[in-house]
Amino acid sequence: MTRAEEIEPIASPAGARPGPAPVSAPVFPPVFAPVTHPVAVVQPLPGIGDMVWHLPHIRAIAACIGEPVTLITKPRSLADELFAGDPAVAEVFWIDLNPAGRRGAHDGIRGFLRLVRKLRAHAFGTLIMLHHSTLIAAAALAAGIPDRRGYGFGRQRLFLNQGPFLPPEVARLHQHTRATRYLEAAGIPLPSSEPRLGVPMAMRTEARARLGDGRPRFVAVGIGSSERLRQWGPDRFAGLVGALLAAGWPMVVLSGGREDARLAELITGALGERSRRVRLALGWHLRDVQGMLAEADFYVGNNTGVMNIAAAVGTRTYALFGTTPPFHHASQIVPIAAPDIGVHDGMDRLTLEVVLAEIGA
Repeated sequence: MTRAEEIEPIASPAGARPGPAPVSAPVFPPVFAPVTHPVAVVQPLPGIGDMVWHLPHIRAIAACIGEPVTLITKPRSLADELFAGDPAVAEVFWIDLNPAGRRGAHDGIRGFLRLVRKLRAHAFGTLIMLHHSTLIAAAALAAGIPDRRGYGFGRQRLFLNQGPFLPPEVARLHQHTRATRYLEAAGIPLPSSEPRLGVPMAMRTEARARLGDGRPRFVAVGIGSSERLRQWGPDRFAGLVGALLAAGWPMVVLSGGREDARLAELITGALGERSRRVRLALGWHLRDVQGMLAEADFYVGNNTGVMNIAAAVGTRTYALFGTTPPFHHASQIVPIAAPDIGVHDGMDRLTLEVVLAEIGA
């Protein structure tokens, strides 16, 4: 009789005392395979918010391997500003793929070869992809990187040589969830999947100095948007800011990029004399943006990278969703969604009255 046969449960006759419970095989957590240094982590989604989503995963990988990583990403993510001083990232490696309005340096056959040469020059030992890109995985193989890991969806699997690989159905999940699932499968400890950004007092002080007027309480209003369909519009924002000022808030700060100067002008122009209590934080370095958002009583604005930063620094964040469903990855985000979310006019149907009722202004 084999050992397996000895422990196999046997049905008891009626009235007999039950035998011993069946023995279950122990379940062990996955073990992270050793890496070859130096290690690169790829997160090529272009937005600031995309990078904020992946903060906990990048930090967890660096902690697991015991040294900072090189982060491979796109310039629009502003990863160099976001990770400035962060011990998890030693260097930011820019890739120039599919930029808006022009041909990227790494697009096309010649661009692919440039990317291969750039990767080869860094002599990475391990490359971990927090993305499904087949092109970057192929470039890593062509560059001779010996240890290539990642999600392994579709054709990407052909260019990776170290598992685990995620099942195909995970590709339908949110990018933040995909990264979390990968770390779980790979045996990389992830203390928390919620993105967090610590803000030293010096950053808060610098932001306050840029705003002037001492230390009044204020609300941050995010007017910027990387996509037109996510833009709530100047008229609604003017109504929101006017209502906040009428409710007694001493100051409102409009946050966005330099390209939002005209939008800010339309908003303040509609406020008349009340615009003297409005400050602009347009095109600020992310260090100052973090300091300003950490000082704000709360944030309200478009679904953007700045919105994700506001939540990550610990500020209550009222996020306006009109075209994409809310994603509950941050405890500070309070989603305010349009009816029938996901259609092209979703932001137009998100009324000022609904927003004011939600924030209690």
